[in-house]
Amino acid sequence: MEFANDTNERALVVAAQGGDRSAFDRLLQQHTPRLLALANRMLGNVPDSQDAVQNALASAWLALSRFDPALRLGPWLATITINKCRDAIRSRRFTQMLSSGGDDGTFLIADDTPDQEHQLHGRQLLAQVEREIVLLPLKLREPFVLVTFDNRSQAEAAAILDISEKAVETRIYRARQQLREKFADF
Repeated sequence: MEFANDTNERALVVAAQGGDRSAFDRLLQQHTPRLLALANRMLGNVPDSQDAVQNALASAWLALSRFDPALRLGPWLATITINKCRDAIRSRRFTQMLSSGGDDGTFLIADDTPDQEHQLHGRQLLAQVEREIVLLPLKLREPFVLVTFDNRSQAEAAAILDISEKAVETRIYRARQQLREKFADF
C-alpha cells in the first residue's frame, strides 16, 4: 500500500533523513507488509523473508541520506528488499553446497475457512504453486513476483530491476509459461 498523499510521504522522508526515527517508523508501517509479502514470494518461507526485510530496512536507514525525496519510497525499498533476497538465495545455495541437508520445502499457508476435504486439496495445490514459483529462475521470478503479487506496474518492475519494460514483459510471459507447463493437468 503506497501513501495516498505523496507530499506526506516526502515530508516523512525528509524528517527521517534529518534523523527523526519516528518518521522513519511511520514510513515503515506503510511499506513493511508489502515488503514482507514480496520477500516471502521470493524466498518461499517466512523466517527467511523476515530476515531479508529486516536487513533491507536496516540498509535503507543507513542509505536514507542518499535517497531523493522527490522519488517514491516504495520502489526504492522494493529494490533493496530484492537485493537482500538475492543475497539470501546465494547464501542458501552456498550452505546447501557445503552441507548434505537443506530446506525441508514446507510452506506456511494461512486459511481462515473451515478445514474441509476439497479445501485441503486447494491448499496443497497452492503450496505446490508456491514451491514452483520459488523454483523459477531468479531472472523470471523477480519480475513475475513484482507484477503479479506485489501489484507493481511493468514500468515500476523495470525500474526496480534496472531492465527494460519489454524484458519485464518477456520474463513474466516465460514465468507464466513455465508454471502452465508444470500444472498442465490442472
